[in-house]
Amino acid sequence: MITTKGRYALRVMIDLAQHRGRGNIPLKDIADRQDISKKYLEIITKELVKGGMLRSVSGKGGGYSLNREPEEYTVGEILELMEGSLSPVACLIPGGEPCPRAEECPTLPMWKEYNEMVHDFFYGRRLSDFLEEKEPVYYI
Repeated sequence: MITTKGRYALRVMIDLAQHRGRGNIPLKDIADRQDISKKYLEIITKELVKGGMLRSVSGKGGGYSLNREPEEYTVGEILELMEGSLSPVACLIPGGEPCPRAEECPTLPMWKEYNEMVHDFFYGRRLSDFLEEKEPVYYI
């Protein structure tokens, strides 16, 4: 399940993409537009900065901005940064413990197929896909 943390992180990233070219965007502005607690967004943006998705500038004229162009971000990488692996079962988590029953597991092919569909779905969508020449999208 994708938590509010992952969903809100995606909303922050979309908001910043929609307002790129306007300098650093204060967190208060994002919080107001997205109707999300500034305190909660501080936690989320700290992780996005630490994960290399955003840059943060303190002081007058400070705020947040994207580190890359919107088309260079996938929804999958944003969600995995915030949520961890999107794999449906532990044995498919990259770098995880190999399952001792993998050779005889009748459900493993189903989990692999599901895992590939989820991966392809989220990694096939880019931040730029949410940018249109119309009013900004605030809720997803």
